[in-house]
Amino acid sequence: MNQEIINLFDEYTHVPLSRDEFLRRLTKITGSLAAALAVLPMLEVNYAHAQTVPVQDDRIITERITYPGDDCTMKGYVAKPKGNEKFGCVVVIHENRGLNPHIEDVTRRVALAGFLALAPDGLSPQGGTPANEDEARNMIGKLDMPKTINNFAKAFDYLKSREESNFKAGCVGFCWGGAMANQLAVHVPDLKAAVAFYGRQPDAADVPKIKATVQLHYAGLDERINAGIAAYEEALKKAGTKYELYMYEGVNHAFNNDTAPTRYNAAAAKLAWERMVKLFNDTLK
Repeated sequence: MNQEIINLFDEYTHVPLSRDEFLRRLTKITGSLAAALAVLPMLEVNYAHAQTVPVQDDRIITERITYPGDDCTMKGYVAKPKGNEKFGCVVVIHENRGLNPHIEDVTRRVALAGFLALAPDGLSPQGGTPANEDEARNMIGKLDMPKTINNFAKAFDYLKSREESNFKAGCVGFCWGGAMANQLAVHVPDLKAAVAFYGRQPDAADVPKIKATVQLHYAGLDERINAGIAAYEEALKKAGTKYELYMYEGVNHAFNNDTAPTRYNAAAAKLAWERMVKLFNDTLK
């Protein structure tokens, strides 16, 4: 697909543009409203493809939970392997569309990899993630960020309180969640590993606070996010922080999201996932 269209969609999902303005500009690129409407289903996520691990998979157990947040009750989705042993803990952090079927599926994938996984709903203070994605993006933009960081940090307290926990914790986040993973690395000193998929970088001045091993996955065509890489890497090196940085050339932002057909890249997603699981195996078990 035309990269200009993909870049426009990225602007729509992250600035965000109004839907009317997005469609107006998409129509200008494609040449007609009919062409724009034909392209639109190829750009937007399709949750029919979200379930790669069935909800009723007999290898794992899932549940809806709540835990105390910062002046709110946080909602979350938990998945864990069956068995009586202790598991490393992983907080899974959603994109700017909230806790949706895709992220729930990712949480089940993390459980299948051998971890006690929790996906908090960052929109819990506003009642939870709505079905309408535009509404979810608008709600994300209204969150109080210091409180939101605390709400995700408290997810580790919840996980460590569970009898299945081995008290070693990490996190993985995607897009907005990738930025949050970087923030949790700064704000949670006993975090063992933080994995950020195409996430905005923290302030360089905060990097010396990071004690976790940081693993960073970036898309070669993602100019918006990649603009912050050099300063982040320089700060990581200067602080002596353990980190791994991977660039996947020729792929777009959201390359791991298999419900986003024009941006998903199976080869890059598979390699990035394998690297993430190895890091979690090395640090959380």
